[in-house]
Amino acid sequence: MSPSLGRGRSWRTGRTQGTVLLSWTASALLLPALAGEACLAQSAAPGAAVQLDPVVVEAPKSAAKPAAVSRERVAARRRAAEPQPRGGANLGDEVAGPAAPAASVQERFEALAGGVALVRREDLSPTGNPTASRALSGVPGVVVQNFFGGNDQPRIQIRGSGLQQNPVERGLLVLQNGLPINRADGSYIVGFANPQQAEAIEVYRGYIANRLGATVLGGALNFVSPTGSSSPGTQAAISGGSFGQINASAQTGGRKDNVDALVQADFSRRDGFRDYNSSERSSFNANVGAVLSENVSTRFFIGYTDLGFDVAGPLTKSAMQANPRQVFAGPTFIPPSTSINPGPNVVRDRPRREAEQFVAGSRTTATFDAHLFDVALGYTHTDDMFRFPISSGVRATRGDDATGVFRYAYKPDSAAALPLLETTARYSVGSADRENFINQAGQTGAKFGESRLDATTLALHTGLNLPVWDRITVSPAIAYGYATRDNDDVYRSATRPTIAYNPANPTMLLPNGAVPTQSSSYALSYSAWSPSLGVTFRPVAGQTIFAAVSRSFEPPSHDDLLATVNGTPNSSAGRPTPGNPGLVAAAFATPDLKAQTATTVEGGWRGRAGILSWDAVSYYSWVDNELLSLRDSTGALMAAFNADRTTHLGVELGLGVRITPRLTGRVAYTYQDFRFDNDPLRGNNRLAGAPPHLVNAVLQYQATDAWKLEGAVRWSPGHMPVDNMNTLFADPFVVADVRTEYRISERFAVFGEITNLFNATYAASTLIVDQARPDQAAFIPGDGRGYYGGIRARF
Repeated sequence: MSPSLGRGRSWRTGRTQGTVLLSWTASALLLPALAGEACLAQSAAPGAAVQLDPVVVEAPKSAAKPAAVSRERVAARRRAAEPQPRGGANLGDEVAGPAAPAASVQERFEALAGGVALVRREDLSPTGNPTASRALSGVPGVVVQNFFGGNDQPRIQIRGSGLQQNPVERGLLVLQNGLPINRADGSYIVGFANPQQAEAIEVYRGYIANRLGATVLGGALNFVSPTGSSSPGTQAAISGGSFGQINASAQTGGRKDNVDALVQADFSRRDGFRDYNSSERSSFNANVGAVLSENVSTRFFIGYTDLGFDVAGPLTKSAMQANPRQVFAGPTFIPPSTSINPGPNVVRDRPRREAEQFVAGSRTTATFDAHLFDVALGYTHTDDMFRFPISSGVRATRGDDATGVFRYAYKPDSAAALPLLETTARYSVGSADRENFINQAGQTGAKFGESRLDATTLALHTGLNLPVWDRITVSPAIAYGYATRDNDDVYRSATRPTIAYNPANPTMLLPNGAVPTQSSSYALSYSAWSPSLGVTFRPVAGQTIFAAVSRSFEPPSHDDLLATVNGTPNSSAGRPTPGNPGLVAAAFATPDLKAQTATTVEGGWRGRAGILSWDAVSYYSWVDNELLSLRDSTGALMAAFNADRTTHLGVELGLGVRITPRLTGRVAYTYQDFRFDNDPLRGNNRLAGAPPHLVNAVLQYQATDAWKLEGAVRWSPGHMPVDNMNTLFADPFVVADVRTEYRISERFAVFGEITNLFNATYAASTLIVDQARPDQAAFIPGDGRGYYGGIRARF
């Protein structure tokens, strides 16, 4: 049955079966510590998933005196206001109040020989537009480029992995409570990651993510949910503001005896800054934990997310500067046969994405003396409809994925931050049905493709953390990855239909066409060994110097291997010349891609001293067969391909300073120099899409114990290439925000903010093309000035 594009999703089948299966499935993502007073209950930090602090469910303590409670919370707020570079170093040794659950995770992070960061909920400023891009913007090394301003598809890349995908659907392992929201082939929808429902976000950059079972070059993000033990009571918030933004969220949790439970729900919607720019998301999550015995604890969870957003699309640079709110109406025809301003016709094609995902799971940990065992099972059911412009059509994918994770650690020294031996095995298997339809003026047209997609991914990791001296630890490790990607082309018609519009009158249909069906089936497998060696040196307490050399491996996803091709802004896939319906051309490309691999050397220094804290990392990667997904000069998608050799050089720097007891500052700086290496066509050009410099700075003033003021700046001082030929660039920009929060009482707080204070017009992101034209529609405007406010309550 063809998909309906309305919000009712009548095109989805199997919802009832999926719901029933979810209700009975035990799988997913939580670290089974009930009383998360000393660790994040669902952390994926090495050792945390298996090295659990004792599960102790205490009897309710007598209520503290109100004055004592007030003093404690004021002190906690002051500590939370202290600058932290989000890279592993805190200014103070003591962590109390809301920060306490992160303490042991922070200790593990500081002991790792690689780039890591921990973003706690209290580190995040209140905002009327809570998105993953906002939550991660202050982490050095994590580059977030907004697409359309809401809960859509920002380009999130770490160290360049997945840099050139449009939209980004590969390159990171995205976890919720330790198990992936990625499908078995590695693809993911970033809008499913919900920072509003996270107690903390763990960031693993580069090879460190191998410890979690990652088979990607960039790293991993883990969104850690609160539990009834770590966040008892009830919380609620409502906020809104410019561009039709409204958000509402609530959670409640608690514990009794050996059981705790927590339920969360949130809703957000916005009309958007641009003319065709609405988005909405509804999300529900619940988890229950129990101590089964002195040695064994477990946790179950279930969740659901419903996401939808309009794809406002790119503009030419001149159109963006003239009116950034508008959407593009396609190329301009110049008689007799020339077109200028190439790009998608958003006005006619109405591109949009609608997706929903069910998740369910369980995680169980057993501790026997120095031996720790952790077993997790996860299940996801994903329905995804993406209405691309006409050149690619409507892609409808429905599938199920299951993941199993086994972790073992041997930790004879209970005082050590990391286990002596750690090993992880992660196996994911998934199947999906995909249908391709023509996008006919924003409606679902004839079917031109149907596939059965199967994928498996096996990731193994074993490592040691050897204390060779009281201040030096050597961490050798070996990882193995094996992946299969199979596509069964089940489209049975002898031809694939095509349509086209008159370039001179892009609302006038030309005669329909058809091209011979060519099979898009494939059966591929990938495997690689990835050794690594890290060394850490702790010169003084609170400081770590490290160096590492590592190999990485990332196989392609089905979105890389199966691409619609030969479309134009006025014709569907398989019709490269709109006016010639009889021209024979392929509608799909199935490139024989290799897995991308890399050798990386990196070093860093993180710590604190006096009023300063810092986290500095530098890396250099030699990448073979880098996976690139591009668009042609008309803006239409091209098949992915492997670059021969590329290099990635980067610097990730976080700095925090306490200027006065009430005035603090934090800066995150990212430098990226990614290049082709003697490419026959592109020489040593920079890879498109990577801003060379990115600075995020925050200055916070605690005016009184109840009132906080904050100013933030996002500065991109360099010109970012839009194409790999380095002929078209996005201009530098600076965006400033101001925020304030006032605590009315211990239960209520209000906040407000002004974003893009000076109403700058700038390209928040761009499409990535191989060879651009000067008049290319490739620039995606950022939001203009916005005003937001809200109230939060806690009981």
